[in-house]
Amino acid sequence: MSAPDPRHAIKPEDRVVTPRDWVGFIAMVVGMFMAILDIQIVASSIAQIQAGISASADEISWVQTAYLIAEVVMIPLSGWMARVFSTRLLFMVSCLTFTVASIACAFAWSIESMIVFRAIQGFLGGAMIPTVFATSFLLFPPRMSAGISVLIGLVATMAPTIGPTLGGWLTESLSWHWLFLINVVPGLIVATLVGSFVHVDKPRLDMLKGFDLAGILLVGAFLGSLQYILEEGPGDDWFDEPKIVVMTLFCAIAGMAFLWRELTTPHPVVDVRAFHDRNFAVGCLYSFIIGIGLYGSVYVIPLYLGRVRGYSSLEIGLTMMVTGMFQFLSAPLAGAMAKKLDLRLMLGMGLTLFGTGLWLNHYLTSEWGYWEMFLPQAVRGLALMFCFVPINAVALGHLKPAEVQNASGLYNLMRNLGGAIGLAAITTFLRERTDLHMARLSESLTPDNLEATTRLSDISARVATLLPGDPDQAALKILFNLTRQQASTMAFGDILMSMSLVFLVGLVLMPLVHKVRHPSAPSADAH
Repeated sequence: MSAPDPRHAIKPEDRVVTPRDWVGFIAMVVGMFMAILDIQIVASSIAQIQAGISASADEISWVQTAYLIAEVVMIPLSGWMARVFSTRLLFMVSCLTFTVASIACAFAWSIESMIVFRAIQGFLGGAMIPTVFATSFLLFPPRMSAGISVLIGLVATMAPTIGPTLGGWLTESLSWHWLFLINVVPGLIVATLVGSFVHVDKPRLDMLKGFDLAGILLVGAFLGSLQYILEEGPGDDWFDEPKIVVMTLFCAIAGMAFLWRELTTPHPVVDVRAFHDRNFAVGCLYSFIIGIGLYGSVYVIPLYLGRVRGYSSLEIGLTMMVTGMFQFLSAPLAGAMAKKLDLRLMLGMGLTLFGTGLWLNHYLTSEWGYWEMFLPQAVRGLALMFCFVPINAVALGHLKPAEVQNASGLYNLMRNLGGAIGLAAITTFLRERTDLHMARLSESLTPDNLEATTRLSDISARVATLLPGDPDQAALKILFNLTRQQASTMAFGDILMSMSLVFLVGLVLMPLVHKVRHPSAPSADAH
């Protein structure tokens, strides 16, 4: 059996972080940023990629789906792989392969090749995300953990916010190929620095004895099919589509088999028994809620601005950057508060602020723009760090070094699943609520409605002076589009209100959290 890493024999409060450690860790954070960024960077350039590789409208969605499925499968496996091969080797190989896959994506010649390369990219990107979280607790003494949590939180929440904007700018300025080629130079630098400077643990190749191949296959089948259902379900009307029914049955069977396997095997590849720890389980629940709010708002607000307001990618990006600005402003405050406050109080403040930011947005009209969006986005930006820092500490801060790597994978998985389930629900809810509001508004547009008939006459008169053809028919079409726009706006408001209620539920669950202080607080050693 391999000798334990001498770092683990040192008391956490006695750890000394050298400049080499800092260089290696910052390189890992940059790698994590690349992996999270690539989830969203293609979002605003799907049409250009579709044209470039001659894909159909149904096929092109797999450019994102393939990445997400592969990433979700890898995240819980990363803890086991880091223990077996060491954090340094896993991260370095993942980053190199991620970079090579990025080059391959840029030169993809068909939708099939793009899907394969994106899956490889997502799988290896998924290994980099939880590894950074685990390393932050293995490398730094507790007194530094508040500042490190803020740094990781900024990167983890900023990347999905700026992804679509950066992607749109790259596509407009250069070409869609640069969505992937932008990873090459940073990827090579990160892999080199991590290989040279990261030394937080040693390989434990003895763990390959009793290799849990069945667990790996089952977690892949379960999470892969679940992600597929969540991605494809909204567009296929869920259980009206036979393949969704079949995949749901497959997912349920694989999930039960996976749980049974991991609870009964002596060497599980994913130790689900970590959920026996109450604070870890509750921390994962809050990570799930944050996933809904973070990925949901990053999806809904740009969709409203593009669909209702007709904003370009750049205009959407400038509007969304308000959230990022206030994240930066709140980061030092969140780090300082984590050292002084009961984390339950800080988390309650964060959940309240984030829910309030979403609630303020539900008043939106079809005329809302940058300044109307400013306050709700500022509030959400302030809230993110007040949520992220305490949740990180509640879930992972009290665990033993040997438990952190596995737990980090499960913790990050819950945030991604929150985002995936939230987006699936949002897509379905948006369609249903738009149809409902459209039906209600249409009921009022009758010949007996004086305001509607007057508006129709005015439109018809204006159209008659501008366009050839039947002005009344053109006016009806314009009125229909205006009605549809209002129905969509009302549906977006309903969704934002529903998302704010999710954060209210989070507040209700607060009594489940044990009283805990941040590891960087003075009383951390008394825990």
